[in-house]
Amino acid sequence: MNTQVNEPEVMIDDPEAGMATAEYAIGTVAATSFGGLLVWILDQPWVREALENIFRNIFSIF
Repeated sequence: MNTQVNEPEVMIDDPEAGMATAEYAIGTVAATSFGGLLVWILDQPWVREALENIFRNIFSIF
């Protein structure tokens, strides 16, 4: 019984197609940094007050 599976070879035209591990790491750091910046901004009192005022004005219409 032959249990060996022959997988077809995948030919890639561009040898740099896709992201390498270092690029994934840089992308992950950038995304988490941006998320941290958004959390910090939304935690500021003036931003919180501005958002509260916006939503108060929106819901006061209804």
